[in-house]
Amino acid sequence: MPKKITSIAVQKKAGRFNVFLDGHYAFPVSENTLIKYRLAKGMEISDNLIEVLKKEDQYQKAYNKALDYLSYQLRTVKELEIYLKKLEISDYDIERVIVTLTEARYLDDLNYAKSYVRTSAKTTDKGPVVITQKLKQKGVASDLIETALLEFDFEQQVANALKVAQKTVAKNHKLSFQALKNKLYQILLAKGYPTQVSESALTELDLELDEDSEWETLVTQGEKLWPRYQHLVEPKRSLKLKQALYRKGFSLSLIDEYLATLEFEE
Repeated sequence: MPKKITSIAVQKKAGRFNVFLDGHYAFPVSENTLIKYRLAKGMEISDNLIEVLKKEDQYQKAYNKALDYLSYQLRTVKELEIYLKKLEISDYDIERVIVTLTEARYLDDLNYAKSYVRTSAKTTDKGPVVITQKLKQKGVASDLIETALLEFDFEQQVANALKVAQKTVAKNHKLSFQALKNKLYQILLAKGYPTQVSESALTELDLELDEDSEWETLVTQGEKLWPRYQHLVEPKRSLKLKQALYRKGFSLSLIDEYLATLEFEE
């Protein structure tokens, strides 16, 4: 049986109204729903329409929550979907919200990915591989990521990788030349730079072996390691020290020279 709208009262919350049917409170609606269905006092509505209006209100609530979430920063479709699910919004309403916001360009994964790439390239030391992983975690499709990475060209990748390499050298001056080179490749790999980018950056770094510095570093490392093997008898003691220094990246010839000085001192 149709029911008559006897009054429509404004809520304290802006854009929200309470609908009364046959003198009793029935349900709330948004201003958009009020206008869309032309609800007015004296209008008769069926039970089917009442259910439609209630569902429409749930959708409007979900839509407003989504708009509020997007107002702080750009989001991906997946991020918004996860957020709305946490609010226990139905899958049907989530899908409707996503379609509406995508059509209005409030949701745009390609635009998000491009912005993310540009920001990462300018403000972090992360390379394209790590950036790709982060975007995949956020639900961005691979083809969109590939397009977005055009914002981070090869020259800028090399420049960023070079800065990482320079910082690494400054912090690891106590390493052997070979160990330092290995560490540079490891760190650049961990930061997400492809091999070609890393090699170009290290070429620009123009790292050269300083024989005096290498010798001083070896002596320092040797002096730290020597007490560890003092309980051993020769030649096992020298062999253990030789193996340890070799693992640290020093050349065998330089190690032999150092061991000779130890034997001389003995």
